[in-house]
Amino acid sequence: MNVEDLPTPAVVVDAARLEGNLATMARARPGDRLRPHVKAHKTTALAKRQLAHGHTHFCAATIREIEGMVRAGLDEDLLLANEVVDASRLGALVRAGARVTVAVDSEETIEAARRGGVEEVLIDVDVGLPRCGCRPEDAGPLAEKARRLGLRVRGVMGYEGHVVGNANRADRERGCAESMRTLLSAHAEVGGDVISAGGTGTYACNLEATEIQAGSYALMDTAYAKLELPFEQAFHLMSTVLSVSERHAVGDVGLKSLAMDHGNPTIPGAQVLFCSDEHVTFVPGASDETASVSPIDWSCPSRLRVGDRIRLVPAHVDPTLACHEKIFVAENDRVVDEWEIDLRGW
Repeated sequence: MNVEDLPTPAVVVDAARLEGNLATMARARPGDRLRPHVKAHKTTALAKRQLAHGHTHFCAATIREIEGMVRAGLDEDLLLANEVVDASRLGALVRAGARVTVAVDSEETIEAARRGGVEEVLIDVDVGLPRCGCRPEDAGPLAEKARRLGLRVRGVMGYEGHVVGNANRADRERGCAESMRTLLSAHAEVGGDVISAGGTGTYACNLEATEIQAGSYALMDTAYAKLELPFEQAFHLMSTVLSVSERHAVGDVGLKSLAMDHGNPTIPGAQVLFCSDEHVTFVPGASDETASVSPIDWSCPSRLRVGDRIRLVPAHVDPTLACHEKIFVAENDRVVDEWEIDLRGW
């Protein structure tokens, strides 16, 4: 099947570009220096490709993702890089033989880990992103609390998510260094072998972390493309043109099939006006100078007809893939494989 024959909307991954991205990261962060974050692609088939490139440790954002990785046999060292107040499902995996570590940032989440049967934790530290994470000065006492309850404290975790997408490289590097100084100060009080941090935007400049939690690098999106990283855009959404007027055209990809939190998708060779529930409205042949993607060999023709196919590049890969059930893997626009997006859900 050719990709233009797929029912739309459809997620299409370029096999060669994906493999190139995986190889590039594996050279930069070999082995357990990278803990790929499966929340970006939610696909055990793709995780197995990361394993083939030497990465045996993985992290995830949801219990469902951890459970799916265990079912796929990818359970050598799994980190739930998120707090939970009910760890019983994780504890069941540990009792079955999987190694699962969970992030904690309070006495309540430490107690939840103990009660649920999870034996290993990382102390999650707030390094500047106003999300989860304890105050740096509380990390040591929390580690002591966990050890008193019989848990093994493997180290610390901190996500510099407030700087990973900074388009100014110098500012991104300075922000990362500042965040890691905070994390290292907490680690000095906590101890352990693991300093887990980072993402696709800071994988190269974060020199303090023992492991980097990057995920988007495998498939990429327009938000990360603006950072001029050495990774190519490896996926897009195939769409069908539903309506054409003198002023604009409409495709069948909308809010129900792509994420909009980082802005509009990009249609190379066209200007996206807006997205609605099931539609994207765009001007063929116009330019959209606000979007940047890796060089690609396709674009939107200036003259379209109903039924024509177009290709969109979303601005944010993670929640976009959560909208879909399958990935179609292509070589030279021929579909060669289908991967289930089997880690969706909670």
